[in-house]
Amino acid sequence: MLSNLRILLNNAALRKGHTSMVRHFRCGKPVQSQVQLKGRDLLTLKNFTGEEIQYMLWLSADLKVRIKQKGEYLPLLQGKSLGMIFEKRSTRTRLSTETGFALLGGHPSFLTTQDIHLGVNESLTDTARVLSSMTDAVLARVYKQSDLDILAKEASIPIVNGLSDLYHPIQILADYLTLQEHYGSLKGLTLSWIGDGNNILHSIMMSAAKFGMHLQAATPKGYEPDPNIVKLAEQYAKENGTKLSMTHDPLEAARGGNVLITDTWISMGQEEEKKKRLQAFQGYQVTMKTAKWTIMAVMVALLTDYSPVLQKPKF
Repeated sequence: MLSNLRILLNNAALRKGHTSMVRHFRCGKPVQSQVQLKGRDLLTLKNFTGEEIQYMLWLSADLKVRIKQKGEYLPLLQGKSLGMIFEKRSTRTRLSTETGFALLGGHPSFLTTQDIHLGVNESLTDTARVLSSMTDAVLARVYKQSDLDILAKEASIPIVNGLSDLYHPIQILADYLTLQEHYGSLKGLTLSWIGDGNNILHSIMMSAAKFGMHLQAATPKGYEPDPNIVKLAEQYAKENGTKLSMTHDPLEAARGGNVLITDTWISMGQEEEKKKRLQAFQGYQVTMKTAKWTIMAVMVALLTDYSPVLQKPKF
C-alpha cells in the first residue's frame, strides 16, 4: 500500500496475447510456505532469496483480497507499534504506512527531523536501543543507507528501509505485485528501465533475476548505477539464466520490453543539481501510472507468524 507505481505497461504485451487489462492472479494449489521472515530486517532485496521475495508478494496479494475485496478485519498487528523515521518527507508513504499499520490493529508513531536527529543529538547506537525498547519495528526514509545498516546492527527489532540513497525495496515490491496481477506471472518478462541509475534501479537489479525477469537499463552518461551493484546484478543474471544489458540509448533499452519503468529525475536532496539533471535527462521520459499496497505485507511478514489463506500465485 505504497507510493506511485513507476511503470507503463507496454502495448507489446497485447501483441503477445495479453488481451485483457483486468488484474488477476493465476493461482496454483494451496501450499504451506516454509519461508520464515519474522524478526528479519528489510534493508535491501539483495538479502532475500527469490522464494522469500515471492512470499512477501503472496502475502501482499492475500491481504489485498481479504481486507480490500472481502472487507475482513485482520488485527494481525494488534498491540504492536511502529516507529516511522522520515528524514525525507513523503505524503503517500506516510499515509499508506500509517493507514496500513492501523488497519492491521497496530499503532504507528511518526517522527520527523524535528523529533529525531539521527547521529546528531544522540548516536545511532543509542537511537537504535531507545527505539528497540519502545517499538516493535522501525520504518525509516533516510538519506544514507549506512545509517540504516547501523540501526539494523544495533537494534533488536526489525528495521525496514522506506527509502535510502541506495535502495527502495518496498516500492519495487509494490511494482512487482502490480505486474503479477496484470501478467499472471513474472517469469520471462523483460523490464526496460529508462532514467537515473538510482535506488529504484538498484532494487530492481537486486531482485528481477530472482524471478526470471530480464532487465534492459538506459541511463545518461554520468548517471550510471553503482558499479558494485552492477557486478552483483550480473552475477544474479548468470545464476538465474536471465539477460542484463546496460546502455545510454533509451530506445535500445525499450526495444522488446514488456514494461517501461522510470523515476523522478530530481530526488529530494538533489535540488542544486536541477539544471544539470534536466539537461542530462532529456529524452529519458516515460508516462506514469499509479498503484498501491505492500507495506502491510512487509510488516505482517516481519512481525507475525501469519500464513496466507489465498492460494499462492504463479511467479
